[in-house]
Amino acid sequence: MPALRLRAPWLLPVVGPPIADGAVLVGDDGRILAIGPHQTIPEPPGVPSERFPDAVILPGLVNAHTHLELTGYGGQVQEDDFPAWIRRIRQLKAERTPAEFSEAARAGLRACWASGVTTIADTGDSGAVIEALAAAGGSGIVYHEVFGPDPAQCGESLARLEQRVTDLTRYTGDRVRLGVSPHAPYTVSGPLYRAVAAYADREDLPMAVHLAESAAETALIASGSGPFAEAWRGRAIPLPDDLSHLDRPLPIRTPVRWLEAHGVLGPETLAIHLVQVDPEDIHLLVRYDVAVAHCPLSNARHGHGEAPLRQLLSAGLRVGLGTDSEASVGALDLFAEARAARRIGDLTAAETLSLMTLDGAIAIGMEDVGCLAEGAWGDLTVIGVPVPADRPVEEAVLGAGLASVRVTFLAGREVWRRA
Repeated sequence: MPALRLRAPWLLPVVGPPIADGAVLVGDDGRILAIGPHQTIPEPPGVPSERFPDAVILPGLVNAHTHLELTGYGGQVQEDDFPAWIRRIRQLKAERTPAEFSEAARAGLRACWASGVTTIADTGDSGAVIEALAAAGGSGIVYHEVFGPDPAQCGESLARLEQRVTDLTRYTGDRVRLGVSPHAPYTVSGPLYRAVAAYADREDLPMAVHLAESAAETALIASGSGPFAEAWRGRAIPLPDDLSHLDRPLPIRTPVRWLEAHGVLGPETLAIHLVQVDPEDIHLLVRYDVAVAHCPLSNARHGHGEAPLRQLLSAGLRVGLGTDSEASVGALDLFAEARAARRIGDLTAAETLSLMTLDGAIAIGMEDVGCLAEGAWGDLTVIGVPVPADRPVEEAVLGAGLASVRVTFLAGREVWRRA
């Protein structure tokens, strides 16, 4: 791909202070060669150059949790009760053809680029997203989901997962990674969690889990009660660790502690949501160096409450920002998620901007994106927003909306431009 030089009134490297009248030079290998004040950056002959007035150039955004195979379901799932919402999603997915999943994945990827997002961490079980990423020269990690709440399903579910990973590995590359995702405590048995964790460790695969998301999930694990437990009983599925024989309250047991007991927690584990957690849970997450995908608008949409973002960050956990799916939040708007996270965590503008770029990259183990620095990938987002002299540039960017995204570059290649 050809080299590229971009200039704007402001650059936001994230790893350093804002740069006034800055420029960035991307080499023909797609990585950043130089960044700094315009007058210090070379202008090689023959290298395309573009200046964006009234704009800020920042790193391509990192969306730490998506379900792009669910693109197109926005507004179609009206259920407020979370277990009912989950059942509706399963029904819709069962009706979607492989070709429709592929189109949904491609449309979701285009929507990400249009919103300034250049790297994603996606979960799904169709295989369509990793195929779309590979075909489009995209960037991200796709965690292939596995389900099986009944311990009797463990062997079959694991075998199916192993085969799908083998099939999908052909789509991996320098910028596309594959992981696994035992979906959630209300869809995966303890034995299957243990088996998938062992498989991931054996094959050096990163892992993502929806964890401590809802009160219904907590009730299932803590006391074998609530709507998920009722659904399991209705299908004659043993409750987690066969709690049905107990006639007394259990000792405190949370989803986080339950997964820890099954060997799931570790530095290659991305825990998604983490709303229903207490200080001991956070202590465990720190001990195992678990990363976190924070999805404030999805949490609010489903009435789960607010994750303790400030406590998670103060504990030193790696936290990124995710949108979840269109079925939950409609438009995948990481700027809106960032504003919600800022309020929840009482964050500074700089902390918030890092959450949606570099911090997200670190959380998903892709540290060479999410910042403007020599050697990093030339993933760039141009935000059309004027910056008044009396306003910090970070504040101007965070106040922008999706309509402010002008151009998105991936490894120096233009992948989207507002008409």
